[in-house]
Amino acid sequence: MNIGPGAEVIVPANTYIATWLAVSYAGAIPVPVEPDEGTYNINPGLIESAITSSTKAIIPVHLYGQPADMDPINEIASRYNLKVIEDAAQAHGANYKDRRVGGLGDAAAFSFYPGKNLGAFGDGGAITTNDEL
Repeated sequence: MNIGPGAEVIVPANTYIATWLAVSYAGAIPVPVEPDEGTYNINPGLIESAITSSTKAIIPVHLYGQPADMDPINEIASRYNLKVIEDAAQAHGANYKDRRVGGLGDAAAFSFYPGKNLGAFGDGGAITTNDEL
């Protein structure tokens, strides 16, 4: 997705450190956006003010089994030509307007860490996308 050194990625201010580490391990800069007080998910109304010419993506995290408000997030991403990468590690099987998380952005990451909603015997994960590239 051409996200690397110098790029900025918008992330929730209140997520597990692994979301931010995925951004920094790629050499990019995590840019925190505060949550919606009613859902604790990233507040779509605050995303646009965090976008700069270096912004390449938004990572909404679906917390506590409830999806982030994806329609406005995707609309903002479309307007600014940004990628949307869902962190669905806490929302296996969750629905957003009759669509499953993991298929609401350009790609999604799931975690199967033993303490997660859908755990594995050891650590594991999966990535979903509908992008043929």
